[in-house]
Amino acid sequence: MPRWSPDAALRLETSAMDLFERRGYPATTIPQIVDGAGLTTRTFFRHFSDKRDVLFLREREFPQVVAATLLTAGDDLPPRGLVVFGLRAAALELEQWRAPIERRRRIIRGEPQLRERELLQYDRLAEAVRAALQERGADPRQALLLARLAALTFELSLDQWIDAPDHALAEVVEATWHEVTTAG
Repeated sequence: MPRWSPDAALRLETSAMDLFERRGYPATTIPQIVDGAGLTTRTFFRHFSDKRDVLFLREREFPQVVAATLLTAGDDLPPRGLVVFGLRAAALELEQWRAPIERRRRIIRGEPQLRERELLQYDRLAEAVRAALQERGADPRQALLLARLAALTFELSLDQWIDAPDHALAEVVEATWHEVTTAG
């Protein structure tokens, strides 16, 4: 086996997803994942702390990317406008990843411990949005509220987008944002 592989994390992710779908998450072991990827257990632990982390490879940097988008947006946008801008930008980037996102969500929704990890990812997204909004001058309470609404919007939007393949994610995000912010 090669000592170094530039695509090791992606190979491990692919192997894990295949095994999770065929055998189920609980029945899949790390040795099986590394064997399927043609790598070593040591390589696995260079990239992931446990087998749950394999499913969240692509989400590691997502909160920081959204926050950076908010920080580089035009100065003319109010906090609410910044959130919509950031969510739309993220949605446009994710549009091409529909199949892997759908596959990953099916696996996660079948396992409570994975769902818990997914919820932590949404919390990280909310925290990144909150920090970016405050850095842009938003009131701390308003930044927290908008950040939590942004994370909820994104979670609901992904679900709806997967269930309605004829809609673009950016459109779903905008409609969901309006629904979430006008509810009640």
